[in-house]
Amino acid sequence: MKAPTSGLVETRWWWVRHAPVPDGGRIYGQRDLDCDCSDTKVFRAVAAALPADALWVTSDLKRAKQTAAAIHAQSNGKHNPVAMPAHIGFNEQHLGDWQGRDRAEFRKLRGLDHTSLWLTTGEEKAPGDGGESYPDLVRRVVPLIEGLNAEHAGKNIITVTHGGTIRAALGMAMGGPPDIAHVFTIDNVSISVIEHAYDRRDPSRGVWRITAVNHKPWVVGG
Repeated sequence: MKAPTSGLVETRWWWVRHAPVPDGGRIYGQRDLDCDCSDTKVFRAVAAALPADALWVTSDLKRAKQTAAAIHAQSNGKHNPVAMPAHIGFNEQHLGDWQGRDRAEFRKLRGLDHTSLWLTTGEEKAPGDGGESYPDLVRRVVPLIEGLNAEHAGKNIITVTHGGTIRAALGMAMGGPPDIAHVFTIDNVSISVIEHAYDRRDPSRGVWRITAVNHKPWVVGG
């Protein structure tokens, strides 16, 4: 059968932030810590809200993998992906020497208050081996999204990852400066959804749109 030459192709990305991390009040960034997946009610609700016919991917950090596994376990067989690639490019921002520091003390020393939406600003790079700026995070996340988006056009893609990574995806969809999406709250295990659409007659004119941010299906009206 000949492939259609016109019609809308829509790719829908379902972004899920990992479950809460018992971090002792310390900055963790890319530290590979476990997360708390004990609240089965939350994972049942998230499993019910996510589409069954989807490609699943995670970051390469175990808290993302553990969260995905907890969603699968509470899905009553709805979600059972054959393979679930883990992408280093979807890891959280590497915060270098700041990782492991007391978060409250760090914010006080740096003069960060309620108006400070992130630990770094502008092009500031976290000090130490591996440290990244927030734009560094965006520069590695966006090409990975674009590549997977082209490879799996027209599908649902469920990505279990991190707050910074999800904000990078939202910022890409908004088309503004790298930190434009810092205004969004991304709670643990919440769902954010962005879509890419193009007409087969002119794939170069694809557009991104945001359809949900920080959706918590276990909360009535959440």
